[in-house]
Amino acid sequence: MVVRDTAVKCQVCHNEGMTDCVLRGRLVLEDSVVDDGIIEIDGSTITRVCPASDYDADLPAATDSTFLPGLVDVHCHGGGGESFPNAQSEEAALVAVMEHRRHGTTSLVASCVTASAEVLRARAKTLAQLASDGELAGIHFEGPFVSHARCGAQDPTYIIDPDAELTRTLLEECRGYALSMTLAPEKPGAYGPGSVAEALIDGGALPSWGHTDSNSAMAREALEYSRERFSQVSTTRGPRATITHLFNGMRPLHHRDTGPIAEFLSDAARGGAVAELICDGIHVDPSLVRDVYELVGRDHVVFVTDAMAAAGMPDGEYTLGPQDVVVRDGIARLAQGDAIAGGTAHLLDCVRVAVTRGGIPLVDAVYMATVQGATILGDDTIGRLAAGKKADVLEVDDGLNVRRVWRRGTVVA
Repeated sequence: MVVRDTAVKCQVCHNEGMTDCVLRGRLVLEDSVVDDGIIEIDGSTITRVCPASDYDADLPAATDSTFLPGLVDVHCHGGGGESFPNAQSEEAALVAVMEHRRHGTTSLVASCVTASAEVLRARAKTLAQLASDGELAGIHFEGPFVSHARCGAQDPTYIIDPDAELTRTLLEECRGYALSMTLAPEKPGAYGPGSVAEALIDGGALPSWGHTDSNSAMAREALEYSRERFSQVSTTRGPRATITHLFNGMRPLHHRDTGPIAEFLSDAARGGAVAELICDGIHVDPSLVRDVYELVGRDHVVFVTDAMAAAGMPDGEYTLGPQDVVVRDGIARLAQGDAIAGGTAHLLDCVRVAVTRGGIPLVDAVYMATVQGATILGDDTIGRLAAGKKADVLEVDDGLNVRRVWRRGTVVA
């Protein structure tokens, strides 16, 4: 790394008398890997990315490091022992944010779970303030308009029928930072005129279809409605619906009783919804992650963690909203029952699983953990190593283990 002398403190190296620095190593770009490349950072911005052979200034020494864009997770419930659905203060929520940030996720969407309207409104206020402060990229509501039959770790006590007015209230509490809401297409009022999907799209957020026992017909209708409504309004998001953790929390695919999964895959392949996949090696077999990637392409898949409080923590007892959770061997399950209750991985772990166990090319695995999330958020300043983008950079070794993390040009790990 070369650091240049100037008159201000370097935001990357924290040295006095310096303003910018140059990183050298293997670069994972949007469509290619540069074996020996340069990233030039000035303050909080990337100012240049190029092969080392094209760099016309002092070169730092070659390294064996690989540099990725800061990762973007659009579905995360917590980490570091703290849970967004349970966080009653900004300080508590920030513990979870920092757990993932130190492991390379520089843009994070905080996910709530099914709870009472009062609790959801309170969490929206707390998380919206963190988003306003630049600590969160957005807010996701997983419920409460989901299926009892496919509720997974969502507490059925608080599951209700879709309520467009409540949805608009939650969007107001989020102050423009709401990204998405998970809802089941078979629920009355989920889509169509006067529906929750309409309220979401008109309010600048995305319907995320999931936790569903839907048949194929209603799933297709919900997806087609999403497309139609997006074409009628202007939004800074997506603008595409998402599928909440494909395969998990939904009726399985059967050749005679098909359920929603084939429709979700078909719509994604045709440029409709973006399918979330939890590629932690627990929620979905890595070979199936690879198959979905090969079927629909990287532009229609986003990697998420669905992480809960136990991410980065030892086995033990935790909470996820109103539900008690026990983590054994890194797998979180409801204390009462055997439903998986979120993940315990960081997003970099998911990239590693995709590459080493799923056989997905590194450039595409990183794309699904960076560019895709940025696109869903509608934020073209993150998710890429390119001039003019925010200086969110992740340095890893050959095993995709963290060496250093920069966020907005500042080293955070």
